[in-house]
Amino acid sequence: MSATVELTKQLISRKSLTPLDEGCLDLLGDRLSPLSFKLEKMRCGEVDNLFARRGTASPIICFAGHTDVVPTGPVDKWHSDPFTPTVRDGMLYGRGAADMKGSIAAFVTATERFVAAHPQHRGSIALLLTSDEEGVAIDGTVRVVEALHARNEKLDYCIVGEPTAVSKMGDTIKNGRRGSLSGTLTVKGVQGHIAYPHLVKNPIHLASPAIAELAITEWDKGNEYFPPTSWQISNIIGGTGATNVVPGTVEILFNFRHSTASTTDSLKEKVHAILDKHGLEYDLKWEMSGKPYLTPRGDLVDAVSNAIREIVGIETDLSTSGGTSDGRFIADICPQVLEVGPINATIHKLNECVSVKELDELSEVYYLTLVKLLA
Repeated sequence: MSATVELTKQLISRKSLTPLDEGCLDLLGDRLSPLSFKLEKMRCGEVDNLFARRGTASPIICFAGHTDVVPTGPVDKWHSDPFTPTVRDGMLYGRGAADMKGSIAAFVTATERFVAAHPQHRGSIALLLTSDEEGVAIDGTVRVVEALHARNEKLDYCIVGEPTAVSKMGDTIKNGRRGSLSGTLTVKGVQGHIAYPHLVKNPIHLASPAIAELAITEWDKGNEYFPPTSWQISNIIGGTGATNVVPGTVEILFNFRHSTASTTDSLKEKVHAILDKHGLEYDLKWEMSGKPYLTPRGDLVDAVSNAIREIVGIETDLSTSGGTSDGRFIADICPQVLEVGPINATIHKLNECVSVKELDELSEVYYLTLVKLLA
């Protein structure tokens, strides 16, 4: 087995269920310290974070990832123990193999080879690692970014090791993500007996025309990289449980997944305008869990795309699909953020796995990207 596969196996064997790290960061620090990386541990609440940097000059390229994993589900449904890394038919099985201990191992082995080949490289290399990405994500990457921002430490390039490929390693990389804006809307009415409609105000009926308009509204047209913004209801909660009572309120939970063509303020203003137009009495609480970000074509996209072409022999597609990632936090201090990782077909599933061959290819892609940007 290669150095990348062996390190991935060592990481998988640590039962780092979010937000636990279970020694993964110590293992990685032991690999980075001999390479003259300055290790900075940041513990926030129950979360372990590590920022490691080699060099003080610009440009700085940072590899970012998480050591925590999601729960396994029924262990008896796995073909082998999820925390006993097992290779079968060219695939490495174990929780976190694809999301994202394989990528982290590839970060480290690529960096080891690069430093050995280019000990006097220009710029700096950093790793930003956390154990709080799969959970609530409040004491992980966001805290490290805050600390770096407070001391005016910026990043020039960042590669997040999220699994991005669809059917072959390198076929898709993420150059941005949509923002996520949620709302809890409570429409008020008057509760009463269903047989006396003149004495009640049914909030469900009152809200329905506004819901219909919100559902058909064109919020924006999207742009070159993003589809149009989407508004979706996730839950409607109304009623007392009785069949003969009109409820006094109805609660509607909704979410925007929005492109850079809209801002949170513009979306909020449009929603309030529609609700007010329909004369509703309501309360509306907002929660933003992620701003949209976009990395246009430039140095980092070119370096990674060319590395994939040389190592894997394919052209990569740029995508902004999917949910949120820690890239949304890093974009605050870094103008160019990409997500580049293995195939995502088995992430969070039973029998999560990653191709041994593609793990090695991923390490080579990271290595060649370093060569193109820092050698």
